Amino acid sequence: MNWKAAMNNKNRLINLLLLMILLGATVPISALERIKDVAAIDGIRSNPIIGYGLVVGLDGTGDSAAFTGQSLGNMLKRLGVALPNGVTPKSKNVAAVVIHADLPPFAAIGQRIDITVSALGSAKSLRGGSLLMTPLKGIDNNVYAVAQGNLIVGGFSVAGRDGSSIVNGIPTVARIPDGAAVERTLGSPFGDGQQLTLSLHRADFTTAERLSSTINETFGKGTAHSVNGGSVAVSVPFDPAHRVTFVSILENLEFQPAESAARIVVNARTGTVVIGRSVKVTSAAISHGGLSVTITESVDVSQPNPLADGDTVATLKSDVQVRAGSGRMLLFEPGIDLADLVGAINRIGAAPDDLIAILQALRESGALRAKLVVI
Repeated sequence: MNWKAAMNNKNRLINLLLLMILLGATVPISALERIKDVAAIDGIRSNPIIGYGLVVGLDGTGDSAAFTGQSLGNMLKRLGVALPNGVTPKSKNVAAVVIHADLPPFAAIGQRIDITVSALGSAKSLRGGSLLMTPLKGIDNNVYAVAQGNLIVGGFSVAGRDGSSIVNGIPTVARIPDGAAVERTLGSPFGDGQQLTLSLHRADFTTAERLSSTINETFGKGTAHSVNGGSVAVSVPFDPAHRVTFVSILENLEFQPAESAARIVVNARTGTVVIGRSVKVTSAAISHGGLSVTITESVDVSQPNPLADGDTVATLKSDVQVRAGSGRMLLFEPGIDLADLVGAINRIGAAPDDLIAILQALRESGALRAKLVVI
């Protein structure tokens, strides 16, 4: 029975290995990607809009800034409320805010968009407040949307009479889904001319050439051509209706982008290291050793004799000890890949900071065939 069970387990293992080999053979080295995921059409983008307004209805968590009172007074005058000369209204239930949003491409008049509301003064919380009608302007100072509505705040702030407080999240920033209505449309180059330009998110000459070749294979020779490593010009139908259909098919075409250049990205603040698959290392030797420095501070007191004419003096004494760990030498043969490099460095117990130092040293010595980017 034991012999039969062993044979069954062996057969299962062989079948599993064969299945893994077959699955591995079917996985491409670089997966196909849609054009819409690697490139964008020039001129088809969102535009930022911004406005200044007032949030009312707060439970005593507003601000008392001078500009808030001035804005409140101006609003009351426009609504027909006569205020005495020189009187600036103040209320802790009102807060001055800045509203910002992104106006999406092809936005039509009456379309609703989401907005973000942020306290401008010293307001402690916007919870429970309502934004009054506020125009949102673009960089050209034209009004493109009008915002108004009840705020949704994710955080909260609680304070006691003794001055203690608890803050969770950011209660001075709020969102209003569909909080603004579009009042003016933006022009778009989509319907102009007989050519559109696709701009790659990451410029690469090989990717640009493969992209234009894929378009020409689908729509015919001469439909697209590479302008440079980051742009591909595409001829499109003149009829707007046909143009939309054409672009719909175009952006869903799949092709194989070029493998990115060998890069190592290092975040020196967090110790994060991201190494690309194409990274190679030539012949190199790395020695890693631990260094421990211990500094002990102590105070020595010098006391004069009882009959001596002197003062008690305190002196600072430092004891410095340095211990060097036993380092090990790693020898790499030419052309090792990412797995060998990381595996060997991990085996010697290198921390993230040590790994960064090793990579920088390899780059300086010319042994690391990759671009080292430190952020």
